[in-house]
Amino acid sequence: MGNLTAYIDQFGYIVLFAALLLELLALPLPGEVLMGYSGFLVFQGHLNWVLSILTAGIGACLGMTISYWIGLKLGTPFFEKHGHRLHLGPDRIEKTSQWFSKHGNKLLIIAYFIPGVRHITGYFSGITRLPFRTFALFAYSGAFIWVTVFITLGKILGPQWEQFHSSIKKYLIIAGIIAAILIIAYLIVKKFRVELKDAAVSGLNFTMKLFHSRKRVGLLLAITMALTIGLIVLMIGMIQDFLAGEFSDFNEIVGMLVPLTFNKNWAGIMQVFSFMGSRQIQIVIIILSLFWIAWKGRDKLLECLSFGLTVGGGELYEESLRRIFHKLSPVKQTLMEQLFYSFPSEQLLMTIVIYGFAVFLFVRHSRRVWVHTFVPIAALALFVLIAISRLYFQIELPSDVAAGYVFGAVWLGINILLLEILRILRTMDPLPKHGA
Repeated sequence: MGNLTAYIDQFGYIVLFAALLLELLALPLPGEVLMGYSGFLVFQGHLNWVLSILTAGIGACLGMTISYWIGLKLGTPFFEKHGHRLHLGPDRIEKTSQWFSKHGNKLLIIAYFIPGVRHITGYFSGITRLPFRTFALFAYSGAFIWVTVFITLGKILGPQWEQFHSSIKKYLIIAGIIAAILIIAYLIVKKFRVELKDAAVSGLNFTMKLFHSRKRVGLLLAITMALTIGLIVLMIGMIQDFLAGEFSDFNEIVGMLVPLTFNKNWAGIMQVFSFMGSRQIQIVIIILSLFWIAWKGRDKLLECLSFGLTVGGGELYEESLRRIFHKLSPVKQTLMEQLFYSFPSEQLLMTIVIYGFAVFLFVRHSRRVWVHTFVPIAALALFVLIAISRLYFQIELPSDVAAGYVFGAVWLGINILLLEILRILRTMDPLPKHGA
């Protein structure tokens, strides 16, 4: 690695171009480290940021293109002749090609962030005969996104790029894998929507005999249950990291990136979003939600009681959690930290509980299709901006902020499930009496 960085010092763009080209041909070169170091040279003024991105991007695109044509010219005949031994005969390749042509292009953008995957994506695209125009559009877009991220990170981190490179790379790999899983899950749901609806309803019918023609409610509960289980798993992982004292790198990286990304000019906007998560606004959201229940609610008393339990219980839930983790904290705390313990974040936990339940009620009782898509996306964007505002003003640690949202989302999901189950239990036909 020392020799490679020395070559970049001496030859600059030529080495960056060649390294990215060769890495995308599956040669064992540390492309991401080289891009990070190039960003550091940009920070020092030795390289130009835009020119570095163009050079690295063109090198990556050329490497992917060569691997595509190798896969197209050499891979197809091989699999047509010998593929049956690997259960990849012509028919299987043709079906895979059709699927990849229709859906796999979306994975090309994410593949660059996953080591091992990006090295075979070009070859596999050629082997499956993905149309070159489709391949080029997504592969080239992904290449420039990839190089821009790592060169920019090197530029932002400056002298600290080497210290935090491995940690940032780890988080980007995790994010890439999660994004790929979400895309695949979305494609599966899109293709087998009817079957999944029927399966969800059948499963719930079998276990509870609650749903007869309520496919929409059954699917809603199934999705909510799956998300809640996923969040519980994530929460358990965060608890383990907290007890092991492994949040230090995460806190340092995020705590450094936020002020570098959002300078002093963002102060006014950040104050607005910080206020959006305040107690005053939370109270307003609660009042508006109660009015919405009174106007549109189908089970008004049940929904009011559930909302009250969610909010009131959430307060006890977050206070109990913070007291427990305060006592279990493996990190030696200052006097101020002992007085104001904040894992998980009290304000953000209640923000996602109150806003989340309000959004659920609004979407649940609205028949407008655009509401079902736009409102949840807008709420997610608001949650992110509120979190950034608290990091911008250094009110809480990044780990406290993340934990507040995750722990709060678990509480929210459990209460939504309970509400919907109770709602359906109330409308069930009573069991026939013996002798009737």
